Amino acid sequence: QVQLVESGGGLVQPGGSLRLSCAASGFTFRLYAMSWYRQAPGKERELVAVITSVGSTNYADSVKGRFAISRDNAKNTVYLQMNSLKPEDTAVYYCNAFRPLVVGTIYWGQGTQVTVSS
Repeated sequence: QVQLVESGGGLVQPGGSLRLSCAASGFTFRLYAMSWYRQAPGKERELVAVITSVGSTNYADSVKGRFAISRDNAKNTVYLQMNSLKPEDTAVYYCNAFRPLVVGTIYWGQGTQVTVSS
């Protein structure tokens, strides 16, 4: 059974750092692109970062230079390193797995809360 389990969220002060992890199981991890989304109350879910099956990355403009996505295929895990956190980064962060151009192959985790507040 496919599972994506996020961890690492919590409360952090502005300017601080967190590293989120997403542990994947039940599918061939190395073949999938992985991404992080986030959703704040009353707002649409937005794409934060993507890493492809071959390691190419892309980021939302709002997090460029502050966040870094990475993956460890041996551990079936994707990470999101978040630095210089701002209150506007507060959201539930979701892990996502997908195969581009393959219909129906998309998976979601349950999310982990990140709160940035002083």
